[in-house]
Amino acid sequence: MLGATEPGENGTEKDPSTWVTGDEPMTGAQRSYLDTLAREAGEEIPADITKAEASEHIDRLQHETGRGES
Repeated sequence: MLGATEPGENGTEKDPSTWVTGDEPMTGAQRSYLDTLAREAGEEIPADITKAEASEHIDRLQHETGRGES
């Protein structure tokens, strides 16, 4: 278990607001996937968001578009 703060926490999912690099600009991969998801959802997302913000939008849009379902 690496970096778990709570008993039983496996550390595989972290809140984007706690990421060390969360305030850096989103990655190219995030930008590309977010562009795809936003188009499918009929939304516009600002291009100058952070990694953490991009992750939150991706999670939300995956749910809205059905891409995040197993």
